[in-house]
Amino acid sequence: MRPERGRDEEHRPTLRSGQTLELQVASTTNEGFGLAMHEGNRVLVAGGLPGELLVARVTYVGRREAFANTLRCVKVSPDRQPSPACGLGRVCDGCGLMQMRYPAQLAWKKSLVTRELRKFPSLAEAQIFDTIASPKELNYRNTAKLVVAGKFSDAVIGIYRRNTHDVMEIDNCSLHHPLINKVVKAAKAGIRKGKVQIYNPKSEMGLLRYLVVRVAEPSDRVMVVFVTTEEGYNEMHHLAKFIQQAVPEVAVVAQNINNSSGNVIFGHKDRAITKAQTLRAYVGNKSFNLSPHSFFQVNSGAARIIYEKVRELAALKGTERVIDVYCGIGGISLFLADRAREVVGIEFVEAAVADATENAALNRAGNCRFEAGDAVHLIDEIGEEGGAELIVLNPPRKGCDEKVLHSVAAIKPPRIIYVSCSPETLARDLDILSRLGYRTLEVHPVDMFPQTIHVEDVVLLERREA
Repeated sequence: MRPERGRDEEHRPTLRSGQTLELQVASTTNEGFGLAMHEGNRVLVAGGLPGELLVARVTYVGRREAFANTLRCVKVSPDRQPSPACGLGRVCDGCGLMQMRYPAQLAWKKSLVTRELRKFPSLAEAQIFDTIASPKELNYRNTAKLVVAGKFSDAVIGIYRRNTHDVMEIDNCSLHHPLINKVVKAAKAGIRKGKVQIYNPKSEMGLLRYLVVRVAEPSDRVMVVFVTTEEGYNEMHHLAKFIQQAVPEVAVVAQNINNSSGNVIFGHKDRAITKAQTLRAYVGNKSFNLSPHSFFQVNSGAARIIYEKVRELAALKGTERVIDVYCGIGGISLFLADRAREVVGIEFVEAAVADATENAALNRAGNCRFEAGDAVHLIDEIGEEGGAELIVLNPPRKGCDEKVLHSVAAIKPPRIIYVSCSPETLARDLDILSRLGYRTLEVHPVDMFPQTIHVEDVVLLERREA
């Protein structure tokens, strides 16, 4: 008797790595792959677009699906970008939509948001607007965190190749600000000249692990941070001097010591190499001091669109108290302060609160104050002080802790604005808020990350009348 096959075995793709297939792409997955079926097998094609007929080679066969790279297009989608700015899309996770024309990217991102929200009946009536375009489609990233690998004589500076720990060289990334690319090239030359020992994660030997570069716009002054396993005083000072001579825009150089064995970039110890240790960046008419560890939106132009959209939806009259939860270094808070009676920013990271407080003083926003600590506890405290007319939520990708949402609803603010970087966790949290008495009115997708699968959303909710 033939043994009964397990469920996983029944769905295992009957393909082999290296096999060449002709595939009809039906749709684009949330991860940016073209989805095709072949003899009942799901095949995810890097760079495939809906409606295309492709010849592709299978690169990996997993339990549930296979992956393939496009060899040639037999039938080409009208949405295909004829001359992509970068050809690494098959192996780089940074640009999952580079093969798609920009208007099609914007439409796809709206459809992604719509799919996630429509999974919940409570969100069926939410109005989802067209995706707002980024001011720049390329060269918009003002920050890069790059891995350093190889030997000093032939250093590789870049990111991990998709699904591997192999470092792929990124010395002329079309998403990076041009000054970042200049710093990367100078760093490679400086490492070679100074014979700087590069960290090897297998042997756990070596000095230089990561290169972090940030550009402050519109001044185009640059910050460079070397992440090393130990101080390496002479090597890092010589490398800093070499980079500053090659790229005069570099104004700040710092060193971070990280001797852990994991993939976390920053350690807990910092050392200044240049006297200056902050950059001044601007979003709209607001200025921000940025330190080596400051979180700041990587697309300054799109950040301005988000902050202005939040201010527009807030429709403040000058009498309101606003709570800004997950406030970071105070970007949204400062954009609302001009039109609010008081803005209270809440953030768990103490260093971010220190930056936010400094930025409030820099912008003469005397009606802004920032508190560090547990969000639930601080929201409850503010509720006891009289509550708020508006609460802004701007959580990380994992979304809000459900306890935070319950604390927000307990204050009963007439309106909530939710800023999200994950449509999936956004939909989950909006559904919870619906059960807590709030109706989602407007969803505004914003393209913070052109050429990638990521999208931000600014959402307006109002409290339902009892």
